[in-house]
Amino acid sequence: QVQLVESGGGLVQAGGSLRLSCAASTRTFNYYNMAWFRQAPGKERDFVAVVSRFGDSTRYADSVKGRFTISRDNAENTLYLQMNSLKPEDTAVYFCAADFTGSTSLPVRVAQPNDYQYWGQGTQVTVSS
Repeated sequence: QVQLVESGGGLVQAGGSLRLSCAASTRTFNYYNMAWFRQAPGKERDFVAVVSRFGDSTRYADSVKGRFTISRDNAENTLYLQMNSLKPEDTAVYFCAADFTGSTSLPVRVAQPNDYQYWGQGTQVTVSS
């Protein structure tokens, strides 16, 4: 069982920045592809970004490319999401998710929530205009 705990959310003005963290309670953190999803009120949970086991491969949703950066620190069992140039439409609850894998590369399909076995409780990000 893996427990994921997000932090770093808050209220920020448009154009500002936030850095989210996700702490994982597992000794096998480097066996998981790690991702961020987000969910706005009344909407589905959407893929944001994913990073491979050793951090050498990443993918992003088109809506955040060039503004968000996903990274991980396997020594600290922590996942990060640096969010810059925030927009009101980035307002959502942000979740981290873990997908156990023996592969060192990302799968073709990374954006489906059902492919991730473990989830955090989420952290609220609100961007004011």
